[in-house]
Amino acid sequence: MPHVVRHSPARLLVIVLTLAVLTVACGGGDSPNADPAIGGGGGEGAQGDISISGSSTVEPITIRVAELFADVEPSVNVDVDGPGTGDGFELFCRGDTDIANASRPIRPDEIEACEAAGIEFVELKVGIDGLAVLTHPANDAVECLTFEDLYALVGPESQGFSNWSDAQPLARELGSDTELPDAPLNITAPGEESGTYDSFVEIALEDIAGERGQEPMTRPDYSSQGDDNQIIAGITGTDSSFGWVGYAFAAENEGSVKALEVDGGDGCVAPTEETIADGSYPLSRPLFIYVNLERAEANPAIPAFVDFYLGDGIEAVAEVGYVALEDGELQETIDVWETRETGTRQG
Repeated sequence: MPHVVRHSPARLLVIVLTLAVLTVACGGGDSPNADPAIGGGGGEGAQGDISISGSSTVEPITIRVAELFADVEPSVNVDVDGPGTGDGFELFCRGDTDIANASRPIRPDEIEACEAAGIEFVELKVGIDGLAVLTHPANDAVECLTFEDLYALVGPESQGFSNWSDAQPLARELGSDTELPDAPLNITAPGEESGTYDSFVEIALEDIAGERGQEPMTRPDYSSQGDDNQIIAGITGTDSSFGWVGYAFAAENEGSVKALEVDGGDGCVAPTEETIADGSYPLSRPLFIYVNLERAEANPAIPAFVDFYLGDGIEAVAEVGYVALEDGELQETIDVWETRETGTRQG
């Protein structure tokens, strides 16, 4: 039986970007995605501190944007950490941070918490990620899993399954004809603090759980990790492993892990930049940053940073391995920011 592990302390990766005082005003960049109204990003002589917390999936994007931003606004200090989307929203809706990174839309209970604290926010979609379902490269018995298989392996009715084949009867009951191997089922995957967990449950498990009168959740008896790198380590640790991470982490570790195809009802599709961008891969999701409007109005460094993020900085999305927004989608995000449209269009 899989060993039950408590949620590990969330990864804290903090960068403090502090350099000398800016002596020349920054100019617009040459990025093809930079919006002329934003001027490629960056303010003129902005200074101050910006605190950002949330998704470990979005964290690498925001860190890279912060590194690039330091070149044009070196007197702005940007602190970024990635304890998970849920933990990030908890901090954000208490007023403890200026910006929340999120790998899922804000939930109704989090909106209520923000409203209770008097926090208005601007929701900005910045990229697209796919959730890669992983196993060890040595596990050649599995190539594609349906949503029914995923539910049978890690859904709320699979507690205690210690072998892949233990899930076979439930998968069959749900209509799957996948042959699951007779091999130990060793699961390492995100915990409840992670937006990656929430997105997986919402996309892959929730509908089936609802039809069967079950809570939309995973089985509790697996090694849950808040750090994607620890999940990768767990996947590489045994030949018949199972888990899921954001696509960028899987791509970064190609060869060490095996990304399975997923069938959401229209056939098996492998996760690639192309299939994630066009929506044909069934485990795709948008990535966001949420900006505290009052903080942005009070601290000029924040709008300077967000302007840069959506201008020259948006190249960081593809640079760190995620899928960039199409021009039309990016323009929609820019329009939301320029008009300071508050609330959620996604949640």
